[in-house]
Amino acid sequence: MTPREVFERLIEGVTARDWDALPELYAEDAVVVHPMATPSEPLVGREALRRHFADAAALPLRMSARDVVVHETADPEVVIGEFEYVGRITTTGRRFAIRNVFVLRVRDGLVVESRDYADHLAFGVAIGRPPGPLAAVLADDPSRDDALFPDM
Repeated sequence: MTPREVFERLIEGVTARDWDALPELYAEDAVVVHPMATPSEPLVGREALRRHFADAAALPLRMSARDVVVHETADPEVVIGEFEYVGRITTTGRRFAIRNVFVLRVRDGLVVESRDYADHLAFGVAIGRPPGPLAAVLADDPSRDDALFPDM
């Protein structure tokens, strides 16, 4: 697969919740970094990605991708994908929209390196599990999350 095809298959797999197939898009020694996550520990290796996607499978959400744009670069191994996840939390009905940028390096049809810029704070708030200090603030007054992230 080309880097563009791998990116497209990755987004299709996430939105279809095909969590078991997603690790197979990555090389055995792939490194994935989520720079906007807290903490932002890299995921190293296919097994770490398998655990990451298994955790995602447990989340109460359904989503699709819209406004997908793929930028091919001067480096034939690298593509940049911009898109927005739009979805619904299945336990509450709450809707969300979260912009993302993925920078993928694909070699021999497998992701060997990825930097996934997603708003993990917005995801956490949407599913009712915001990270760090914000969790304590919202625990005191859960209605305050509507001011930060109104329903879409």
